[in-house]
Amino acid sequence: MRHGTGRHGAGDGWTRCSRGHRHWGRHGAAGLLLHVVDDAGDTWVLLQHRAWWSHHGGTWGLPGGARLSATESPEQAALRETSEEIRVDLGGVALGGTHADDHGGWAYTTVLARLGECRSVAPAADETLDAQWVPAINVDTLPLHPGFAAAWPSLQDRLR
Repeated sequence: MRHGTGRHGAGDGWTRCSRGHRHWGRHGAAGLLLHVVDDAGDTWVLLQHRAWWSHHGGTWGLPGGARLSATESPEQAALRETSEEIRVDLGGVALGGTHADDHGGWAYTTVLARLGECRSVAPAADETLDAQWVPAINVDTLPLHPGFAAAWPSLQDRLR
């Protein structure tokens, strides 16, 4: 999620929903809830520690950002944004549904996805301070991005 004139063009930029909230992404935004279930049956999720200069900087959330256009699907946007923000091998990722937080005229879509194992991760852009696999049971102990914090209970239920 780059702030400014946008490296991708028409999708980058601030907009307002019908509720009057200000959101990044003229065509909406999407993020990837990538998870792994280990041999013990524990679920791990990949989280991004957001750079201090970004919207809600210093919080933890999902890699994601603005959709490029109205024709870029949430799945495409979530995978693209994850690859731009975090170094992680997404080969063999299995997509498993979506969760939309619709604000009327603007929506953030969380794309659920699964890998077979936790893979090495590292920041890939200046908007990412850190990237880590976090046990799902510990996610709500972190300072979370407010939108992710609000959606986490529903998302956690979907992971079960």
